[in-house]
Amino acid sequence: MFEIWETSEPARLISDAGSLKVALEKVDTMCRLRHDQAVAHIGEAAAEEGYHFEIRDRDGRALARLTYVPDTTRAYQSVVVEELHGGDGT
Repeated sequence: MFEIWETSEPARLISDAGSLKVALEKVDTMCRLRHDQAVAHIGEAAAEEGYHFEIRDRDGRALARLTYVPDTTRAYQSVVVEELHGGDGT
C-alpha cells in the first residue's frame, strides 16, 4: 500500500495505491492536472513555486519526492520516465 501526498502548504493526502506503478501514474495525473491549471491561469502563484508530491509507504515514510513546476510554453510531458515503470527504455 502506498499513499500519494501533495506536500505543498497545506499538505494533503491525494490518494492511495496498491502498487508503486499505480502510485507513479497518480502522481503523473496530478502533474498533468497542475499543468492544465497553469495553462488556464488557475493558481498562478503556486505554479511559479512548484508543486511538491511524495509517495509514502504504509508507515508514512517518504519513498519518492517530486517537485513539479509547470512549463506552460509547451504541451505536458510525463514526469514518469519509462525506467521507473520497469521498462528497458527501448
